[in-house]
Amino acid sequence: MAITREELHAKLKTFFGFDSFKGNQEEIITHLIGGGDAFVLMPTGGGKSLCYQLPALCLPGCAIVISPLIALMKNQVDALREFVHTEDSAHIAHFLNSSLSKTQIQQVRADLTAGRTKLLYVAPESLTKEENVAMLKTIKISFYAIDEAHCISEWGHDFRPEYRRINETVSQIGKAPIIALTATATPKVQSDIQKNLGMTGARVFKSSFNRPNLYYEIRDKSDAKREIIKFIKENKGKSGIIYCLSRKKVEELAELLNVNGIKARPYHAGLDAATRAANQDDFLMERADVIVATIAFGMGIDKPDVRFVIHYDVPKSLEGYYQETGRAGRDGGEGKCITFYNHKDIQKLEKFMQGKPISEQEIGKQLLLDVVSYAESNQCRRKILLNYFGEDYPQDNCGCCDNCIHPKEQFDGQRQMLYVMELILSLKENFKTEHLADVLAGVSNSLIKSYNHHKHPLFGVGKDRDTRFWAAVIRQGLVLHLLDKDIDKYGLITITDKGMDFYKKPYPIMLTEQRSFTECDDDDDESIVTRPKPGAGGSGDPILLAILKQVRSDLSRKLNLPPWVIFSDPSLEDMAILYPVTLEELHHCQGVGEGKARKFGGEFIKVISRYVEENDILRPDDIMVRNVANKSGVKIFIIQSIDRKMPFEDICRAKDMDMNELLDEIESIVNSGTRINIDYYIHRAVDMDDMEDIYTYFKEEAHSDSLDEAMRDLGDYDEMEVRLVRIKFISEIGN
Repeated sequence: MAITREELHAKLKTFFGFDSFKGNQEEIITHLIGGGDAFVLMPTGGGKSLCYQLPALCLPGCAIVISPLIALMKNQVDALREFVHTEDSAHIAHFLNSSLSKTQIQQVRADLTAGRTKLLYVAPESLTKEENVAMLKTIKISFYAIDEAHCISEWGHDFRPEYRRINETVSQIGKAPIIALTATATPKVQSDIQKNLGMTGARVFKSSFNRPNLYYEIRDKSDAKREIIKFIKENKGKSGIIYCLSRKKVEELAELLNVNGIKARPYHAGLDAATRAANQDDFLMERADVIVATIAFGMGIDKPDVRFVIHYDVPKSLEGYYQETGRAGRDGGEGKCITFYNHKDIQKLEKFMQGKPISEQEIGKQLLLDVVSYAESNQCRRKILLNYFGEDYPQDNCGCCDNCIHPKEQFDGQRQMLYVMELILSLKENFKTEHLADVLAGVSNSLIKSYNHHKHPLFGVGKDRDTRFWAAVIRQGLVLHLLDKDIDKYGLITITDKGMDFYKKPYPIMLTEQRSFTECDDDDDESIVTRPKPGAGGSGDPILLAILKQVRSDLSRKLNLPPWVIFSDPSLEDMAILYPVTLEELHHCQGVGEGKARKFGGEFIKVISRYVEENDILRPDDIMVRNVANKSGVKIFIIQSIDRKMPFEDICRAKDMDMNELLDEIESIVNSGTRINIDYYIHRAVDMDDMEDIYTYFKEEAHSDSLDEAMRDLGDYDEMEVRLVRIKFISEIGN
């Protein structure tokens, strides 16, 4: 079918309201309308969907759009119906998948048969069903669009076996032009897609993978939760996505953000469809600023003003990373992409692969090694990413990644690169990066010994540096095109023609030193309070601490209360570290609940505010509450049980804890400012005269709430009796 440029632009304006095409959209659309196969590589935000939506509206028949995510088909169809204003707009696009009822499926088929439908979105599983193949044979197909085409390749980051059957099914239904589209595909994946779809002769439209507005940064994961909250609060009101690998972590992190005053929603496949849809709508309609999600979120989501994408867990592949970070700044505005990284995450991902077929494990491991290379590199991140997708970045410094803004020390790596090349040549180009690095670093493991490489002349030639250093040298050789990686052979390292020229006639090459990361795991923290590390004394600002103790002493005399009842020493030390200037901030300090903050906090807040202002103190503005979500339910149960005068032994049995654990919880409750009445239990467990003696001691003699001190001063009393009376005293006098 022929269509003039003027007609095409008129339809673009009529159907979508745009005055002009973006990038090479027009060229792609004209080629497809002319009956040609097209393979489209276009980064997220480049406008891939228009490349098949507009031709479908121009051509006779119905376009079959094969998409992997059922959840997003409805969004695409609804958006199209909203955009396209015609008499048949309610029928112009449909989706066909397992979420439809029989009545809805009949309606879809009726519209298709009547020729009203121009686009049919279908999951590959639905496409292959016999009844659907039979039905599609009866209608005119304008073309097939395979969205997220990287799912076809085993080397793609989101391989779906059912995608491999698309070509076979298309042949059964009837031949028509094919357009395959993806935002992320390495040269290997590109080749794989074209071969599988039988479109090796297709015209390839490749946009640059460079997203100049995106800032890339890798951070050590040692204190990720605090850093995330600090970052979001510094970017208040901006929309962002945080990716986690597990559903559990999604739930925990979303809850933690909400506890800290950040409007966040979870999104993962374990939530029911209604909750997922509601949370997604809250994000799109800006009722929530942040979505915490597994990778299921974001594909096809039309939100151009996402200002940051954070990977709490390291992604499984660079393709996945590129696609997910690509959801930031789709409008060309600011887009910050921050990833938290440590080696434990890589180990976890490697464990997930166990039990899979060996070939799949090899592919997964290779993809992970590419992620490690990217994360640990000190080279320009943009340069590494583009090189991974087969594109060169002409500059040495992009000015928009952590490595370029804070460049690391460089050295002349001529000698080291020659060692690498000499080893590769001597081993007949038959080994991967980690093996080569181990030989050069002198690591004598079982694999090295099995090849007798511990006896190789170059074994340990670089033992003054570790394996990671030599792996970095090899990675930088890849980016410089001195070395190459054979993906078909699971990452064997070879030397390029350019590399051989260097080997024969060496010249200086500047390489960067390797970055190091901690081994700690932020996930292991069951409850966290983030704060700056105190000085050597462990008590924060010593001058402020002295002032706060004087304030406590004055208040003690005024209220006729022991000083420690007002605020304990650890509470004051926290104040001298965190500089809280509101009651809300104050009750985040250790041992200061909301009740205590309201009752005693006013004077302390005034003093701290004045001190901060007079001394120009830079306060930590990222104070976080303890993550006690898992324990809060226990505390509520204990308070309610005590209100009902339930015996402590029964409470212990109900919550599977011993008496000491229960008393710990009750002490935590009263120390945070909540008043409870345990007289009913004390009258059973403690002699009344003993109770009065212990109570008087805490009121008139105790210098602190120390149990050890009380036991020493009181003499012959049972520890449980002292603890019970101390709880009664703090609750009545302090709260």
